[in-house]
Amino acid sequence: MKPIERYEKDGYVILKGFFSEDEIALLDRYVDRIYRIWRSENEAAIFNRKLVNMHSLTHPEYFQGSPDQRAEFFNTIASQKLTETLENIFGSGLYFHNTQLFFNPSNSERLPYWHRDSQYSSIEDSVQSDEQHRMLSLHIRIPLIDEKGVEVVVGTHKRWDTELERNVRFELNGHNNSESLPDSVLLDLKQGDVLVFNAQMIHRGNYELNSERKAFDLCVGKFHPLVSGFLDPQVLPTDEEIDNIVNNQWYRLAREIAAKLK
Repeated sequence: MKPIERYEKDGYVILKGFFSEDEIALLDRYVDRIYRIWRSENEAAIFNRKLVNMHSLTHPEYFQGSPDQRAEFFNTIASQKLTETLENIFGSGLYFHNTQLFFNPSNSERLPYWHRDSQYSSIEDSVQSDEQHRMLSLHIRIPLIDEKGVEVVVGTHKRWDTELERNVRFELNGHNNSESLPDSVLLDLKQGDVLVFNAQMIHRGNYELNSERKAFDLCVGKFHPLVSGFLDPQVLPTDEEIDNIVNNQWYRLAREIAAKLK
């Protein structure tokens, strides 16, 4: 089955062995340095807020004193191999939105929770449902270590919730968002694999089966007025940096979108 056929059917596709050990090692050097800085500054909040991820790894605050490394990081995460593969699957018009890093919670009270990404926005759930078929918001997950770390409810990228799914997702009528759901699949990813999944499908992280998690995500999508307003210009390359990024079409389109929203 072709990657686009798998994605259209299930809402996700796994590109096995996509990156080499050297490519992962290079990416990990950037990510690990940023993660250590952030974690040391937010240790209490990570525990108290039961956090399982950080975002905005390309923010300038992580490159003070070494600004050249920021353009190098942008180069690394948008390799030609990756951008061409995604364009072959989803067509042109993809733009960079943000980055995230997922890890195990330090607070054992945090349980895996089902969600659709936009449920944490101000967008009404009914509007999200109506616009779902017009939106393409993707997580490009690059596990830096092996993990059984993502669980998805297959097919929910092209349909909205059943009554049970809604009750679980919003913890209604005595349900909680860590319950098991029908048609869920736990994905087994190896270092070097790339998982592409729809951010609006019902999904959750899994912490119990992994002694450690370090999963780097690129948030990529196509323009839609509902979500483009969340684009943070600070995570994008500057005027000077954009010219030092070899494969920069994701970033150029993101900058154009951000400029129109000013």
